[in-house]
Amino acid sequence: MSTPAYPGRAIQFGETGADVVTPVQKRLIERGCGPLEITGVFDAKTRSAVRLFQGRFPDATGVPLVVDGKIGPLTWETLFGEASVVTVAQAPDILLASVIKTAAAQVGVMEDPPGSNRGPRVDEYLRTAGLDPAAGSFAWCAAFVYWCFNESARGLGRANPVVRTAGVMEHWRRAEQAGVRRVPAADATADPARVHPGMIFILDTGGGSGHTGLVEAIEGGRLITLEGNTNDGGSREGVGVFRRNGRKIVNINRGFIDYAGR
Repeated sequence: MSTPAYPGRAIQFGETGADVVTPVQKRLIERGCGPLEITGVFDAKTRSAVRLFQGRFPDATGVPLVVDGKIGPLTWETLFGEASVVTVAQAPDILLASVIKTAAAQVGVMEDPPGSNRGPRVDEYLRTAGLDPAAGSFAWCAAFVYWCFNESARGLGRANPVVRTAGVMEHWRRAEQAGVRRVPAADATADPARVHPGMIFILDTGGGSGHTGLVEAIEGGRLITLEGNTNDGGSREGVGVFRRNGRKIVNINRGFIDYAGR
């Protein structure tokens, strides 16, 4: 039997699509999460079996699944294997494709000295976003994102559509005011197909602070990201520009900003 592909949306209680629910029920039984009747309906017993599965098996990277009784891309991948989810690496327009290329070329840029929020290229990011690096110590993840868009737009001979700010949460607020499409966290988690390469992710870390970066690709429910002011562990106060593959859509707690078509 061929591997069923992830349908592009979360499967949960009340689902009646037999083409989706039936293979899930069969697979849950195969993985020892029965007893369960194969009805083609995502009923309460199926939800309990999914929770049991999520509690027993980690995702493909060894990280525990969220035990919520819903089948998002990570649970689907754990059920059916890596071949069941699609990697999306194509940006929807020329600007976003250029932004990803520009950001990728910056991977390896480091603060000088480390921990200073300074350095020749870091200072350039900050100035482009409207800050004087000599006036204080500034987090620069949002400035990096703005700089990448600015460089790409300039290379294409067009105006930069991104809100000019070095503030992560300010960007989230002002993007809405400017009519820029935003995908809130709950919507992205429920339907990962709403997220595409070139989007800007927004993490709210509390107290008015946050962290941000660019989505380079999506592998099921995992993101490959390009981030400034971070490190291998994903810190919001890191020392350079890194490519990371450790973030999950479900863990982006504020949402995504989409400048496609602008």
